[in-house]
Amino acid sequence: MEQEVLRLKEQLMQKDKELVTLRNKLAPLDKLSTNHCLSTHPLDKVTPLQPLAPKTALTNEDIMRFSRQLLLSDLGVKGQLKLSQTSVLVVGCGGLGCPLAQYLAAAGIGRLGLLDYDDVELSNLHRQVLHSELTQGQPKSQSAAQAITRLNSTVQCIPYHLQLSPENALQLIQQYDIVADCSDNAPTRYLVNDACVLSGKPLVSASALRMEGQLTVYNYNGGPCYRCLYPVPPPPETVTNCSDGGVLGVVPGIMGCLQALEVLKIASGQGSSYGQQLLMFDGQGSRFRSIRLRPRQAGCAVCGEQPSVTQLQDYEAFCGAAATDKCRRLNLLPKEQRVTVKEYKSILDSGDPHILLDVRPTVEVDICHLPFSLNIPLSSLEDRKAEHVELLRERITQLKQQLEAQAHLPVYVVCKQGNDSQKAVQLLEQMSGQEVESVTVKDISGGLMAWAQKIEPSFPQY
Repeated sequence: MEQEVLRLKEQLMQKDKELVTLRNKLAPLDKLSTNHCLSTHPLDKVTPLQPLAPKTALTNEDIMRFSRQLLLSDLGVKGQLKLSQTSVLVVGCGGLGCPLAQYLAAAGIGRLGLLDYDDVELSNLHRQVLHSELTQGQPKSQSAAQAITRLNSTVQCIPYHLQLSPENALQLIQQYDIVADCSDNAPTRYLVNDACVLSGKPLVSASALRMEGQLTVYNYNGGPCYRCLYPVPPPPETVTNCSDGGVLGVVPGIMGCLQALEVLKIASGQGSSYGQQLLMFDGQGSRFRSIRLRPRQAGCAVCGEQPSVTQLQDYEAFCGAAATDKCRRLNLLPKEQRVTVKEYKSILDSGDPHILLDVRPTVEVDICHLPFSLNIPLSSLEDRKAEHVELLRERITQLKQQLEAQAHLPVYVVCKQGNDSQKAVQLLEQMSGQEVESVTVKDISGGLMAWAQKIEPSFPQY
């Protein structure tokens, strides 16, 4: 008994030490949040900013901090002073916004507005390098501001924990000299572009997906705006973001650094090379190439000679998609063609014969899968690949022999979020009775992520 008490006391002492260590780690973050960063702005309000204080000379500390870039003839003291008088709004503190903000602060930008409505999650950390395990659950804007302040406390950081909207975008963007679009969805890109045109602000924009990236500068020195090149938004079902398609973390890091370079060139008076150029990066081949873009269009809806867009509009309605970088949710099937994960669990528990068809790509199936599922990627169904159609036909025939009295074999289709599975249901209905025997096909709503959340908490989420 005494030994057990001693063991428990030792465990308690160890936990106390761990608690002290965690408090010591969090203390600097709390101090920075309180003393150095302006408070996070509420969701429905943008506070007017005072102009940056004039600065006519560098201090000895400035000269020491920026000495290596002061030696550049393209920058020098005059350029450095211009940087200190420049304000930049970063729209999105994710994979692009983190390296962008980090290098702008390191170079001595006077004011950084850091805008993001989301909170830090574990899945962000492989690419969003300003955040950490300790800031999980915090607003991204606040987490980024804390990291920036640790790097350079002389930069004024203003975190905005809010969703950019037609109601607040103009008021916010008009207060900054340059805007950097680091968002990951079409509605926000059109919103930021239109607000920059209406406010007369240059827009440095980049994107990254999988192993590729792009960068250009809009509304700069008479160059085109985003709408000049993309007057009509793409169909929502054709748009892929990082949550759906994946990205190697270093790729947005490279593109965010290039964004920072263009912002610094504009801010210091050197000018940008991408006012009418699109820079494309192929990470797989480690190649860059530039494409010359068409000039500003006289008929552009927002920056043309007779613009029809003179105020901000409903961009989610315009694009037919939500202004979010989360996995999109499609609704392609009627309710009677879908089952919930709880309903499917009941079917599974009942032992009724059926086929569970997993239509995710093989790379996702390797991450996690239900052991009783049959994997045929959606792309194979779309291409009618013979070997996969034959595999499905064989499985259906095999099970139908066990169901002599049942005319239609139930097939339940699953994917990650319940989007591709709906497309697969539509394809299988077309194939039923022709390329494969007649089946009754239904989609599992919410997919494997809903299964992990509601049925099997230990199932991996990605």
